[in-house]
Amino acid sequence: MKNWREGLQFPSKIRKFVAMERIKNVVFDLGGVVFARDPRKFEPEFIKFFSYILLPKMPEFWEEYDRGVVTYDEVIESLAQYNNCDREFAASNLHRSIITQEAIPATKALIESLKAAGYNLYVLSNMSKEFIEFLREQEVYQNFDGEVVSCEEHVVKPDSVIYRTLIARYELDPAETLFIDDRKENVEAAVAEGWHGYHFNACNPEESCVELHKMFKR
Repeated sequence: MKNWREGLQFPSKIRKFVAMERIKNVVFDLGGVVFARDPRKFEPEFIKFFSYILLPKMPEFWEEYDRGVVTYDEVIESLAQYNNCDREFAASNLHRSIITQEAIPATKALIESLKAAGYNLYVLSNMSKEFIEFLREQEVYQNFDGEVVSCEEHVVKPDSVIYRTLIARYELDPAETLFIDDRKENVEAAVAEGWHGYHFNACNPEESCVELHKMFKR
């Protein structure tokens, strides 16, 4: 296992390790960090249908859906075109992809541990209306003290505006704030705003959570 410090990103002006005692606020991305679909529960065709989530950059139609400027019906049409299938099949898969989101056990345990330790916990996520409405009803979501979600702000990460919105809304100090995301460019954008950042491994969330637990125990 790599040294846990390798996952922690700091602003370029900071050359030495910053004691974790300074961190008071922990901000979580949702998809791939807090919630995911368990691939063992799906047939290969379904997984392939949403394979674009692994691309370095999301397709424009999905980014606009997360931005809240494309409707549910419109994104179904785009999914049908993207996957060369009929609309009914695309609609069924999209609905299924929403209701099968599950809390990642390792992250859920981490969140509950941080909450019990007195950290302020927040959400900063690129997420569409239908997805976030479902996720807000999940037990783990009740641990968060606040949120900024792209579909409600009409701006997506890594745009600096969305990071500044969270800081301003909850009157946070960036130097006391750690951001956890599975997309490197989103972490780098947070670092550019003076936050600290951790690049989460969505393919091995257990390893990332072990590293994070170690960080907070120092």
